[in-house]
Amino acid sequence: MDAQGRGPSRGERSDFSERAATGDGRAENIDPADQWVLNPETGDYELRLSPSAGQSTVPGPRRSTSRQGRRGRPAPNGDRPREREREERREVPGQRRRRVKEPETAGGRRKQKPKKSKGRKVLVWTGGSLAFLLVTGCVGGYLYYQHLNDNINSLADDGAGTGGFSKDRAINILLVGTDKRSGDGNEGYGDAGSLGHADTTILLHVSKDRSNATALSIPRDMITDIPDCPTTQEDGSTKTIPGTKNVRFNESLGQQNRTPSCTMRTVTKITGIKLDHFMVADFNAVKTLSSAVDGVDVCLAKDIDDPDSHLKLSAGKHTIEGEEALAFVRTRHSVGTGGDLSRIELQQQFLSSLMRKLKSNDTLTNPKKMFSLAEAGTKALTVDSTIADIMKLRDLGMELGKLDVKNLSFATTPVVDNPAEKVHTTVVLNEAKAKPLFAMMRADQSLTEVKKKEKAKVAARLKGPKADPSDVRVDIYNGSGKTGAAQKTLTWLQNNEGVLKSSQLGNASAVIKKTTLEYGSAEADQARRLADIMGLPASALKPGKSEKNAQGLPAMKLTLGSDFKEAGEPISAPSKAPEGIQKVEADKTVCAK
Repeated sequence: MDAQGRGPSRGERSDFSERAATGDGRAENIDPADQWVLNPETGDYELRLSPSAGQSTVPGPRRSTSRQGRRGRPAPNGDRPREREREERREVPGQRRRRVKEPETAGGRRKQKPKKSKGRKVLVWTGGSLAFLLVTGCVGGYLYYQHLNDNINSLADDGAGTGGFSKDRAINILLVGTDKRSGDGNEGYGDAGSLGHADTTILLHVSKDRSNATALSIPRDMITDIPDCPTTQEDGSTKTIPGTKNVRFNESLGQQNRTPSCTMRTVTKITGIKLDHFMVADFNAVKTLSSAVDGVDVCLAKDIDDPDSHLKLSAGKHTIEGEEALAFVRTRHSVGTGGDLSRIELQQQFLSSLMRKLKSNDTLTNPKKMFSLAEAGTKALTVDSTIADIMKLRDLGMELGKLDVKNLSFATTPVVDNPAEKVHTTVVLNEAKAKPLFAMMRADQSLTEVKKKEKAKVAARLKGPKADPSDVRVDIYNGSGKTGAAQKTLTWLQNNEGVLKSSQLGNASAVIKKTTLEYGSAEADQARRLADIMGLPASALKPGKSEKNAQGLPAMKLTLGSDFKEAGEPISAPSKAPEGIQKVEADKTVCAK
């Protein structure tokens, strides 16, 4: 890596080239992207080699076929270059395509296959098919795949995660930027001798149906409790690092030798969201990734000259990369209120722009950029061991690639100044706003306007007249697995909501995940009233038949599921974000003030 963090140095490239030598031991000085070309007919990237050029097993620039050989040395045998040239002109087996005879229609013409959407092809490429192409393309591709795998650093998640993401549920990834001074060219950053902190932390939540996502920033100076953290040691043993109360959130990493798995546990304790994976980036990640896409576009509403971060930019739009990009995400004294919350806004703007650049055709259809990104990403990130393989990262990328950037929102955990301090340097969680925000994330509710997940027919169950609470007749069953849930709900409905014609009938036949309300057509207005009182989503309402209560009268059947929390707490998440939370929509450009 050179001092600017822009990728491998000449020496590093040569080292890899030597390891990707041809069969006769000759090393290749290669830029792997030069001969990968997008085939518009198939949507795939293919290795295209000129018949007049020597062919390597690793995609790269054409090699000179001069008799002088490499570095001007004469060939040891006058006939060998010709033999070698003939040998190298042979087609790489992985490039051959078997021609299949197409069926003919009655009119004698072949039926044309429908063309695939180019946008979808591009998304597949973005989602991580680079590794698949490399592995299946040729032997050199496999070597490059192994090279990328060797780049990946990993640490155990120590049981703090789910064990890995799944295609049939929401995805939760913890992204952590540490201020540890590591890597060439970073001597002037961070605290000297520090083990590092969770300096920048983002919880990325992608909904189960991949229709929306929320990237939640957690302020580093937020006072919280860090739980006990079982942590894998270098010798393979496990040591539990004791938890601490009322400390800065950023101490969940590095301090007392805490690893990212401890930050995972802390975030789960705060939000109630179980995480699938973590990815930790050092200072080099910002520099190398921004350079790999030829710069990230940002906007400033005023001039900035920050001697601490070394950022000096005039008002207006700029394209930044490398050292300048790192200075941008680190500056805080010259923007907003000059604190960490203002810096978070800058970071969210930068990441939004970076994601737009990654999804743009300029990046997706450029093999050179994609290879640069593969190098930068695998070198700059440390991931949990459950995903420390380029093919697993590819699969994760394929899932994340399904998301439309316009439905991604960046938000900041709601906080207020720490009331225990006279001079405010830390913040504490704003419970009133944070709880509904976390509930929205857990329920896959988007902070942006997206297509509703529920069908119109289901959503219509909540529309129409509502009965008076005194007319609602319901039997309550406990299928939540929580002791006393039905009785607590009955007491709350009768004493607080005036639902007097209610009774609880003990445990359901089994524990269920989702609360349901079954009712007959004559009880639809009662069902809407009870749904309104309890905060039930439309999907919880199950029209059908009512049952008879103890008096022989028709009654609805309410079965509490494991989504039940407490009597009086809405079962469904809010449909709108709390007022005043700090958020940025990823598809919009915002000029930092």
